[in-house]
Amino acid sequence: MQEILDEIAAELALETERGTVADYIPQLAHVDPSQFAISLATVEGQRFSAGCATTPFSIQSISKVFTLTIALGKWGDGLWSKVGREPSGDPFNSIVQLEHESGKPRNPFINAGAIAVVDAIMMGHAPKETLAEILSFVRYIADDNSICFDHQVAASEMEHKDRNASLAHFMKAFGRLRHDVDKVLGTYFHQCAIAMSCDQLAHAGLFLASDGINRPSNLRVVSPQRARRINSLMMMCGHYDASGEFAFRVGLPGKSGVGGGILAIAPGRGSLAVWSPGLDRFGNSLLGARALEMFVQRTGWSVFGH
Repeated sequence: MQEILDEIAAELALETERGTVADYIPQLAHVDPSQFAISLATVEGQRFSAGCATTPFSIQSISKVFTLTIALGKWGDGLWSKVGREPSGDPFNSIVQLEHESGKPRNPFINAGAIAVVDAIMMGHAPKETLAEILSFVRYIADDNSICFDHQVAASEMEHKDRNASLAHFMKAFGRLRHDVDKVLGTYFHQCAIAMSCDQLAHAGLFLASDGINRPSNLRVVSPQRARRINSLMMMCGHYDASGEFAFRVGLPGKSGVGGGILAIAPGRGSLAVWSPGLDRFGNSLLGARALEMFVQRTGWSVFGH
């Protein structure tokens, strides 16, 4: 496995087309696009990595996998009255679908859906309490208490919040949000500003590869059925309007973030994290997706078979 990761990193180091960093969040615009990392955590407890796998980056929308897990723990199937389970086919920050569907977001991974999930998690608590719960959960599944928020990134997102504020106010107008919009947005922006390395992120995703069991503690995070359902949503919706393309090319449940990271799950085998800050036109890591495609070609780990 180490040889495979080293080969992928070496091959992609030669790439000249690396995508474009997310400059609409000013703090992310300064990130060096030449960086690349890939990490693998296996269900047997092995760890492999290549590139700058210990460098923290803003996980952005990958955090939506973790808040969805928390929300399902609180609400169970009641969560689906607040947010749907269908691919959107629209950009991650689109408002068009909300108008057609009475303010109910299509899935938990587009921005509107993730904002609705945050509102569901808050349950009357202040943003600080909710964020403490989110961070505590991420530290637990990653088995690393050093993980924290990048407050500069959160502030940068807050200063450029107009589109997300529009989504939230639109949902509020339909009675879809129960909490104050600014409090929900503040919580959401900090959630997206969690900073993690590929090594930490691969470990954090391991419970989804292990039928809901946290490794190495062997404590259950979610039921096997819920782990499968979260994986299925990642497969269908994890890359926004390019989710079908990712499933076609990689064949693993995955969730991207505009910080350039992707978390991919190989059920029963392991959890993969890749990071390359340059994005394609859909907002997904250009080289990250290519790295995962190369990994699956070399290992045959696609959920659709060899």
